[in-house]
Amino acid sequence: MLDRPVSEISKPHRRLPNQRWQIYPQKPEFAQNLAVLTNISPIVSQLLINRGMETPEQIQAFLAPESLILPSPLEDFPDLAISLELLQNAIASQTKIAICGDYDADGMTSTALLLRSLRTLGAQVDYAIPSRMHEGYGINKRIVEEFHSEGVGLILTVDNGISAFEPVARARELGLAVIITDHHDIPQKLPPANAILNPKLIAESSPYRGVAGVGVAYILAVSLAQQLGETKGLIQPMLALFTLGTIADLAPLTGVNRRWVKRGLQHLPKSNLAGIQALIQVGGVQARGEGEQGSRGAGGAGEAEEKISNPKSKIQNPKSLKPEDIGFRLGPRINAIGRIGNPQTVIELLTTDDMGVALERAMQCEQVNASRQEMCQQIEQEAIAYVETEFVASLQDDRVLIVVQPNWHHGVIGIVASRLVERYGVPVFIGTYEDEGHIRGSARSIPEFHVFEALEYCHDLLGKFGGHKAAGGFSLPAENLQVLRSRLIEFANQCLQPQHLKPLLKIDAEVNLNHLNQQLYQQLNALHPCGMDNPDPVFWTPNVQVVEQKIVGKGHIKLTVAQTIDNQLYKIKAIAWRWGDYFHLPLRVDIAYKLRENYFNGNTSIELELIGVRLPIRLQQFFASPPIQSSTTFEYNQRQYTCGFYKNGIETELRIKNSEGKVLAMQPGHIIGLLGTNRQNAKEVDISQPQYDNIIQAALLALSVKS
Repeated sequence: MLDRPVSEISKPHRRLPNQRWQIYPQKPEFAQNLAVLTNISPIVSQLLINRGMETPEQIQAFLAPESLILPSPLEDFPDLAISLELLQNAIASQTKIAICGDYDADGMTSTALLLRSLRTLGAQVDYAIPSRMHEGYGINKRIVEEFHSEGVGLILTVDNGISAFEPVARARELGLAVIITDHHDIPQKLPPANAILNPKLIAESSPYRGVAGVGVAYILAVSLAQQLGETKGLIQPMLALFTLGTIADLAPLTGVNRRWVKRGLQHLPKSNLAGIQALIQVGGVQARGEGEQGSRGAGGAGEAEEKISNPKSKIQNPKSLKPEDIGFRLGPRINAIGRIGNPQTVIELLTTDDMGVALERAMQCEQVNASRQEMCQQIEQEAIAYVETEFVASLQDDRVLIVVQPNWHHGVIGIVASRLVERYGVPVFIGTYEDEGHIRGSARSIPEFHVFEALEYCHDLLGKFGGHKAAGGFSLPAENLQVLRSRLIEFANQCLQPQHLKPLLKIDAEVNLNHLNQQLYQQLNALHPCGMDNPDPVFWTPNVQVVEQKIVGKGHIKLTVAQTIDNQLYKIKAIAWRWGDYFHLPLRVDIAYKLRENYFNGNTSIELELIGVRLPIRLQQFFASPPIQSSTTFEYNQRQYTCGFYKNGIETELRIKNSEGKVLAMQPGHIIGLLGTNRQNAKEVDISQPQYDNIIQAALLALSVKS
């Protein structure tokens, strides 16, 4: 018999994603009853149950967000009234207003939104955005002093300011009024601003609670326009910028975000903003029919929403964008500028009415984004090589990854942090040296780890820091790096268990491939727009065959999967983004995926976006607890075989022996097996190949029948 462990000879690149699958419990009767009561399909009903909805009223409010009567923002934001008064007085007296924005998509769209609206309302207004390279995030004393020297009387922060105690105190000392609009977590000590608008300061039950920085700016601008009686022509451009910023910032698509984003996505294709049209054109985005004519949604181009809470707008054009059009096409082009370019490019793009200027700026965004992609790829490769050498062995004990290297562009390390989280399943703090004495970094998290709380836990070691549960930014003296590493490991070990250190994949329901069609895809439209807190539905199909696979582009796997149902073979195409490390996939796997429409040569087809793969569950269960009868005989292709489970060290191994004494041995999670009559002559074989996979399936079937 073979006694050499398979794990000794398995090649490191022949692995599968390290994931934990969490499949929602299915409630078919409950789902059917809700489906009948709300006139939706049972599959959509089950998906809504998975998202926490259990009554017809909750489902109705979700499916028709325009039907909700919203409270006035003046009721929910205590400082909104004083903010409006300060702005009205500044407009009336022509006092200079200065906006201090941020260099990410949320901050730049917020800045553009308030610039456009305040200028339209007659304000004398300009803006400044701190340098990502030289100053980092948020308003600072230099900007305050500069505003003061320019005769500014009112500072308006957008998407920043909630943690800027000293700069705000300096502004007040100089006699400037300050309105902070922000959505980041609340520090222990609030800055001494005249007014603070932050959804984290209002009731958790408020529908406005989840708005991003651009959402706060939108509420302020719409409320001001309403008070001045000047809403005509203002609402739709602001809605377009709100939609762009909200999705690009990964804000939750619930509450008013869902209502306004749904409306905004329908409006965007016909937006009269030159910058939006230029971005759509350069990004190659096409508006698509939602199959939702007659549902409530965006107004026509000339139809202003008279109040924030008005539920009566009608669709004029059923063509709409999808959140992924912004998330994967428009948003990155804007974000790239903030990361490695000049934010002024985006502000000009989103505030110009000249299509020529807009196209020029959109092309600049395109070029900078291409550079950003190359930079990300290079830094990611360097980071992985560094982690594999220095930290991978201790990850299970450390439960957090702190990666700091010189000469990385801190504008893109946040993206690389997200990719490292995907790869290693732990929170990631990544940084680079600004100079010999200072480090600046970004953090990205997993669901069970709160980044902002972790940074607060280390506050005495840090310079500036900020963020929220999932992400953050920080700076520190280089001499504190080792102590910071120890402190973060200490924090991670308090809140993370070993089982948390695999990326969590939440799966909605099991579906066979023969049910994946245009009809199902259309039913799922009821859930759109999907995004944070309302994720795209994720389905899984067990034990499919991978019939074709190849690497395309920069490390993506393009494949075709198949399933036999009632003696009929069903095939469907799929893509697995950035999964080159897992190529080749085994011949038989369980797959988890989202549905996507593919448009090619005028044809539309349904394809899969693969996000999870594992060995078939039956195989996993066998290895976890082999049947009591752990060996048996079976016939395959008119030949006799014996098979059984055997211990090899601490691992359980499946062995299949033919009549000539040759043995095929395999362990779970390994694609390389051993074939031979003894240890000396055994050769490595790829057990995902059909000749081996088919006999393994026959052996497992025989063992399951026998047990």
